[in-house]
Amino acid sequence: MEINRDWIAPCGLYCGVCAIMIADRDDNQKFKEKLCGVYNVGVEEIKCTGCMSKGEGAKFLYCRVCPIRECVSLKGYEGCHQCDDWPCKAIDDFVMPVGKKVMARAIPQWREWGTEKYVAEEEKRYHCPSCDEPLFRGAKRCRACGEPVDVD
Repeated sequence: MEINRDWIAPCGLYCGVCAIMIADRDDNQKFKEKLCGVYNVGVEEIKCTGCMSKGEGAKFLYCRVCPIRECVSLKGYEGCHQCDDWPCKAIDDFVMPVGKKVMARAIPQWREWGTEKYVAEEEKRYHCPSCDEPLFRGAKRCRACGEPVDVD
């Protein structure tokens, strides 16, 4: 499996399963419009190519100003899994409860497994147990078969 380093958010919220990135990648207008209500932004802001991507406008609005990404960068780390201060105030203050829950699961796994296995397991985790369709983080129902799902 080839790893896209732009998708490895330092906080443990793997971008390959992010709703914002998936909606942008697939140019799914209906999905983008739904996400506008979740994040209280206009449809033009529903775009991202990954937390660690370079260039103006390459990251989602909130990711551009993320204190976690800034902290990891200043410390010269790949991610929070390398920091002895984790969990810290930046994690505690993260505004999305689902995100905090994922971080609490993902960072210890990333520490234990290393980056390659962590990314592979995140990719595997977000698939419908009924039809194996890829899911986005926070999905409540599979878009393909309609079955309820519970992954975070």
